[in-house]
Amino acid sequence: MKERGRIEVLWRTEKYRVLWHSHRMYDEIRELLKQDPSYKKVEQYIIKALNYTPKSNNVINSADHMWGYFKDAATTEEKEQYLSLKSKYKQQQVDSDELRLYLKALAQKYDVKYLLESRILQ
Repeated sequence: MKERGRIEVLWRTEKYRVLWHSHRMYDEIRELLKQDPSYKKVEQYIIKALNYTPKSNNVINSADHMWGYFKDAATTEEKEQYLSLKSKYKQQQVDSDELRLYLKALAQKYDVKYLLESRILQ
């Protein structure tokens, strides 16, 4: 596989994890990808992003992006559960892992391969 292909696979598997940690770094990496970066440079940016402590608004933003893959297929109960978990997370009644694991369960149920290949759900 050529380097650009390797970079695309890396980004596809890491982008929601990056967004979970830092929206600013997510945007920086997206801009970087418009150039012709090396695999190593992209990997370094991703590592830098993952060193940020996730902030609530980044976690919610990333979760909402993932939710978008099955929001139309989800049952009313699943939508209510997602909104409830988001609310509880914002109020610090549950941690981000509960939200992430719920999204993983939905990705498995609806067989969303793109999300299942994402490292944030592994």
